[in-house]
Amino acid sequence: MDSAVPLILAALLAATGVLATSDRVRAAAMLGALVLTPIILLAHIWDSSQLAPFRHHPLYAVVAGVLALAIIGGAAALSRRHPAWLALAAFAALPFRIPISSGGSTSNLLVPLYAVTAAGVLAFALPLLMARGEAADESERRAPWVERALMAYVVLYAVQASYSPDFTHALEQVVFFYVPFALLYTVLVRVPWNARLISRCLGVVTALAVALVAIGFVEYWTRTLLLNPKVIDSNQFSDYFRVNSLFFDPNIYGRFLAVVMLGVMAVVLWARRPRTALVGALLLAYLWAGLLLSLSQSSFTALLAGLAVLGALRWRPKYAVIAVAAVLSVGAAFVLIAPSAVHLDLNSSKSAASATSGRSNLVSGGLRLFGDAPLVGHGSGSFAHEYRRSERVSTQRAASASHTIPITVAAEQGILGLIAYLAFVVLALITFMRGSRGDPVRAGLAAAFVALLVHTFLYAAFLEDPVAWVLLAVGVAMASAPARDEASSPGAPDEAVAEPA
Repeated sequence: MDSAVPLILAALLAATGVLATSDRVRAAAMLGALVLTPIILLAHIWDSSQLAPFRHHPLYAVVAGVLALAIIGGAAALSRRHPAWLALAAFAALPFRIPISSGGSTSNLLVPLYAVTAAGVLAFALPLLMARGEAADESERRAPWVERALMAYVVLYAVQASYSPDFTHALEQVVFFYVPFALLYTVLVRVPWNARLISRCLGVVTALAVALVAIGFVEYWTRTLLLNPKVIDSNQFSDYFRVNSLFFDPNIYGRFLAVVMLGVMAVVLWARRPRTALVGALLLAYLWAGLLLSLSQSSFTALLAGLAVLGALRWRPKYAVIAVAAVLSVGAAFVLIAPSAVHLDLNSSKSAASATSGRSNLVSGGLRLFGDAPLVGHGSGSFAHEYRRSERVSTQRAASASHTIPITVAAEQGILGLIAYLAFVVLALITFMRGSRGDPVRAGLAAAFVALLVHTFLYAAFLEDPVAWVLLAVGVAMASAPARDEASSPGAPDEAVAEPA
């Protein structure tokens, strides 16, 4: 399927699901996107080897479809009665990816999270569309500006796929990530969030992080990775050994740990009971050991940025500024004293590329691509294709993105896309920061979002990461709440560490 029309339609349906003021219109749009997106995906990957059994034996496809519908239908019924279970299931599914062959490459898809999303959409949409008259409960909800900016970016991305030289990659971005995650956002933002539910969700991801770090320890001890041949090969020719646990990428593994650590740190900073602070500190030490084995520099930086936000919201911003300045000073002194430790030769013009594993070349190449087509860019998903063409690089290398999201956006989508991206980022930061001082729940959400944003300045995958959409959904819901109940009191996060411990 090479036409961008179905892609644009799917993006418009997802945007309507997020922005519509009528619940019935929203429900119809969400169901439309839920049906259309798998059709686009199946048309795209129908010839892949993984679907060969279903092509040759249609009965298998029928049985698999019926079984999937039964599972999702049961989950939808449970979600309708207990909305909190949907939130817990979404958080529990965040780390788990399944490799799917597509367009000659392999994408690691969050299939369990897609199932949770489908269940949530059905639980929300079907009762509304089947109800009549006043039972339809057509409520009016004015979408905040951050949602409008986000959906403007998603629709623009789909439109700009129409002239991309790598339409396949753009299609995958939309059907694998943007549309499903927009549906997930629409479902989660309507969950009745409070501090107690957020504490339970933090308990779920903390328990997952503990288990994932244990797997990472086993990988390090046995010098054997479970996933990703590229990382396995890299470890064989390096002086160090990176672990990725059940993630395909050590940097995404590190990002997940950093986000969880910031949630636990928020609990520790506002803890009223010494036992809570002690358990939280032990958890942080354990997770920090796991993060160290990932050797993800971008995750270390993201964690420091999140800690600075927490410090500024817990005490005074000037203390956070002083702490950040001290860390930067120590880092600069270390580079000057021992530049070889970070592969930096101060007398070589190639030292930046060496120190950043070639990422500085990707950034400079991305800036040149932006200069070639500054208004509308080269098309969504085109960075790898255009970088190899422009720089005359014959191999994929690390050119799937510039490893600096604003550079990728500028090169692919030009000024139009960059304006949409920056508008969303600014509005999202305002949403998270407003009213978060002194509130451990909202401070933790703000710190986690800032950490993820900083990570995308140094690595790939922003809106391709469901964590960004989940954090935004909870942040917008908490910011829009008219009042805080007892479960939302600053003392409630003490429960967050108690559960996984």
